[in-house]
Amino acid sequence: MTSTPPLVRSIACALFLASAAIAAAQTSQNGGIDYGTARRDRRMQAAPAQGAIALDGRLDEPSWAGAPVAKDFVQNDPREGEPATFDTEVKLLYDDRALYIGVFARDPEPGQIIVNELRKDFNTGSGDGFQVVIDTFHDERNGYQFAINPMGAKWDSQMSNEGRDQNANWDGIWDVATRIAEDGWHAEIEIPFKTLKFGPEAMQTWGINFQRRLRRRNENSYWSPLRRIHQLSRVSMAGTVEGLQGLKPGSNVRVKPYALANFNKLAGRAVDQDYDGGFDVKYGVTSGLTWDFTVNTDFSQVEADEQQVNLTRFSLFFPEKRDFFLENSGVFQFGAGNTGGGGGANGGRQNASQDMIFFFSRQIGLSPSGDAIPLLAGSRITGRVGGWSVGALNIQQREKDLSPSTNFTALRLRRDILANSDVGVMLLNKDPKGADHNRAFGADANFRFFRDLTLNFAAARSATPAARVPGKGDDWYSKSSFGYRGAVLETRGMFQTIGARFNDEMGFVPRTGVDNAEGYFGLHLRPKRFQGWLRETFPHFQIENFTKRNGAGLESRYMDWHWPITLQNSSFIEIGTNPNVEVIDDRFAINSRRGIFVEPGRYEFKEHFILANSNSAAPFSMNLRFGTGDFYEGYRRNYTVGGTFRMNEHLNLSLSDQINDIDLRSGSFVTHLVTGRVNYYFSTKVFVNALVQYNTDTNQWSSNVRLDIIHRPLSDIYLVYNERHDSRSGALISRAVIAKMTYLLAF
Repeated sequence: MTSTPPLVRSIACALFLASAAIAAAQTSQNGGIDYGTARRDRRMQAAPAQGAIALDGRLDEPSWAGAPVAKDFVQNDPREGEPATFDTEVKLLYDDRALYIGVFARDPEPGQIIVNELRKDFNTGSGDGFQVVIDTFHDERNGYQFAINPMGAKWDSQMSNEGRDQNANWDGIWDVATRIAEDGWHAEIEIPFKTLKFGPEAMQTWGINFQRRLRRRNENSYWSPLRRIHQLSRVSMAGTVEGLQGLKPGSNVRVKPYALANFNKLAGRAVDQDYDGGFDVKYGVTSGLTWDFTVNTDFSQVEADEQQVNLTRFSLFFPEKRDFFLENSGVFQFGAGNTGGGGGANGGRQNASQDMIFFFSRQIGLSPSGDAIPLLAGSRITGRVGGWSVGALNIQQREKDLSPSTNFTALRLRRDILANSDVGVMLLNKDPKGADHNRAFGADANFRFFRDLTLNFAAARSATPAARVPGKGDDWYSKSSFGYRGAVLETRGMFQTIGARFNDEMGFVPRTGVDNAEGYFGLHLRPKRFQGWLRETFPHFQIENFTKRNGAGLESRYMDWHWPITLQNSSFIEIGTNPNVEVIDDRFAINSRRGIFVEPGRYEFKEHFILANSNSAAPFSMNLRFGTGDFYEGYRRNYTVGGTFRMNEHLNLSLSDQINDIDLRSGSFVTHLVTGRVNYYFSTKVFVNALVQYNTDTNQWSSNVRLDIIHRPLSDIYLVYNERHDSRSGALISRAVIAKMTYLLAF
């Protein structure tokens, strides 16, 4: 095993000492609020409804008049600890079927309310809105989030580990009605108890908090106050709702059949017609545990992946989008997740390496190129039992082309310990028919201390017959990391090892046979002198160092020196430089279509960049990036030009072009990746989304158009059109028309 390089040890030591010193000296800029006391004072009683509640956004039923009121919201951004510019009043009622939330968001200028979307799962940061988080087990870790905007659009999420695992693709059965009036906007939200999981106690006490977003002032305010560095998912700082009596989750059985018609044409072939069907079943085994079963699963309605241009020697990462794998996915997260970040979230860092993911569900039912492989059936049990989080998944994948029939299993067990920490184990098994199995198993521990310090540890081992993974090296993986985020200081560090024979075929492992050390240090500065226009400036530094575990020395080093500036309206500017070192042992194709290669050798190169994003809530916004510098033994210029036009809440248009102009010893080339979107929202239940992409690297035009009609809760009619063309000849590569209908039966 190679030792950690002196440079990395020195940087890690300096970062740790600096973080300890600043953390000790740092004072809270909180407007004089004692957050612990404020949280204890934020308690309310839920009143039983005395009659039916009609969802019309008027709050005129007699029950509302006598319901307790949650008010006196407090800002956490931009002026932490100060009262909200316009207060919000929230009332709670319940009956034997549902929880009702009544909202009055005061606003003396209702004509200035910003609403940019009506779609389901809208962008909660692009306009005015209201959110609630509900911690039904009152464990100060997990919960449900529901968000609305003043026009009745809905967003929901299933959250665990106080937002460290956030599943925004979870869909619950709930409803809302809104109304804009002369003094603000009103909402009535209905959340059936069968949508939620909670304990068996006759008298329930839940954690709860509310957030109001006033977009034209870029202001967030909360009922139970939060520090600026925290979000609504910080349920350990939520208030409390008491007095919920006699709640029954119901039988919680859902059956969701689907019917499908697929017409597919490939170049030079006749139209292939396919009619199919299947179903999903969801059953609440206990009040906290859910069993899912799926037969002949189909994901044809899922939006196409956004294309990427690969200028590295490693596999690209594409996120999971399929609902079955996304629901309760937080249970299966192993370790602390990716430690990367910083300016990369805004486009400044384009050399970030993707962290290893121990369980990556895209390995099931999808080929490496993203083509669907049919699934025969699957079963999953997820949820909580006492202080335990439980996950068990088994999927049988059908045979297709070169992919044999394969069974996939994932088992996860995690135990809550201390105030907000956990330890767990995980087992993965891939068993292809007629081939050797692949297994991986591991344990992890995640700790949070002093509110803002996290420590994470993970270790895993793979088990695969030697014939499958030839060569030398061990089959272990380990990772240790820490992170601290205060009002000013943000720092983190990580060290991980990945053995040369570590073979996790149900995960995403870009590199093997390496040690990886990372350090990060940044300061969130808000100088009062410029607060009229400046929200925050955030200078930060990051280094990632990859060394070969066979003692052969450095493999890669990435460094960032970035200085972003965020304005009060959310406009964003960032400048920086990205020094890189790459040691190439084997020749690799950086553009195989054009026959351009990078030869073995040591390369040191540096990119300088500037980027700017304008106010995303404005009717027209732009994102621009320009980078230039050495690239391997040559030169690279890259440009991104994009714009979004929001005519109103019904129509959004966006267009971007990502350009790479590269000159290397083996050849020169230019790539364009053009992405266009058209979104039209007829209402909160009928949408049309179009995604058009042009990629010169693959010489293809592709289009994906989806009509989605929500004809009843969580029941959809989809009409999908997909097409691909050769951009040089215009010849058709493939065309598909898909009609799909789902119908949810909930008991």
